Order: sequence, then structure tokens, then C-alpha cells
Amino acid sequence: MTIRVLLADDQALLRATFRILIDSCDDLEVVAEATDGKEAVELARVHHPDVVLMDIRMPGTDGLTATAAICADPDLSATRVLILTTFEIDEYVAQAVRAGASGFLGKDVGADALLDGLRTVACGDALLSPVATRALIARFLTAPAPADPLALPESLDALTAREREVMALAAEGLSNTEIAEQLVVSPLTVRTHIHRAMTKLNARDRAQLVVIAYQSGLVRPTPPPAPR
Repeated sequence: MTIRVLLADDQALLRATFRILIDSCDDLEVVAEATDGKEAVELARVHHPDVVLMDIRMPGTDGLTATAAICADPDLSATRVLILTTFEIDEYVAQAVRAGASGFLGKDVGADALLDGLRTVACGDALLSPVATRALIARFLTAPAPADPLALPESLDALTAREREVMALAAEGLSNTEIAEQLVVSPLTVRTHIHRAMTKLNARDRAQLVVIAYQSGLVRPTPPPAPR
């Protein structure tokens, strides 16, 4: 299957560069380009892309607003949003996670990392392994968040003990392979537990599952080290 990508960035040169790179792959194609968040939402509803590569900072409707609109649209439940960021503004990244973004890439990302990121997000996994991203998520989750029925501890009652265990390890940033090694099971078994937990908690993807893990108290963010 070909992964269909919508580019959303106000910089024409960057969009052109991404399009050339993405279209050079047999399993990826750019189906549309948006210059701001409003156009991104409109084009997403027309083309139903697998992934929207979304810049946060755009004129008019920004990427955060667009991400929230896309992720809240039931007709776009299969569309994932991959955020482009410089990792400089924690609050923006925090809001993007809450809005439903599935991962983050820096604008200076290398070609292979960009393509792998698109594939990772398209298959329903979250781009959460980089240390910088985990740190940002842990930081924003220590701040008060709006009440969310998914975040209530009792919502975890539907999970088995092993599903909660796997969910907690995923929230700590471990990959399926790392979790499998720690629990002495196969990566396929881990993936099955992850997807069952997502289904039971109505989590859009692995990123939202991680958010639920922290907000429910299943996992506690590690406080940053004290400055010397």
C-alpha cells in the first residue's frame, strides 16, 4: 500500500523539498499541499491522507488548531498527524499531543528519519522514542490538564495486568522490542497487548495511550534533575 501524505507548511521551498523526497519512494506519495492550518483541514477532508506532516507555526490558522480539528473529525479517524517542530516551545508540543498528534520531527531532520517517521506514524505507532520528545511529554503531563474521562484511573479497570504493564513500559519510552526483551515475550505479543489496550481505552494511537498512562497515574513523570 502507498502511504498518502498531506504537507502543511507555509514555506514553499520546504514543501517542495519534502515533496521531492517523499515522492521518490515507492511506498509514499504527496497527495496535496497546504499553506496554513485552515487549508490543511480542508484538504484533509477532501483527500483523507494517511499522514499530515504539519508545521506548528503558520500564519492564520496554526498547526495546533488544525491538528485538533483533524483529530476530532470522525471522518478522519484514520488520518495521523506528524508535527514539525524545533523542540523549542514545550507548550506547543504539549498542546499538539493533547490535540491528538502522533509524533514529532525537527525541521532539521534527515531524509531517512523523515521517511521512517512517516511510515511509523502511518502504521499506527507513535514517534515517541527520541529522548527530547519523552522529556517534553513528561514535562507537560505534570501540568494540570482539562478533565478527560479517558484519564480517570477507573478507566484502566478494563485492562489486564499484562496490558497495564506493557502500557506503562510504552509510556516510559520503550520500543516494542525493548519491552519484549524485558518481559521475555515476542515483539508481536507486545504489539498485540498495545493494540488491545488502545481498543479498550478508545485511544487513537500509541501517543494517546502514553498520554492516558500519565494522566491516569499509571506512570509518574520523572522530575528533571536539579540544576547544579
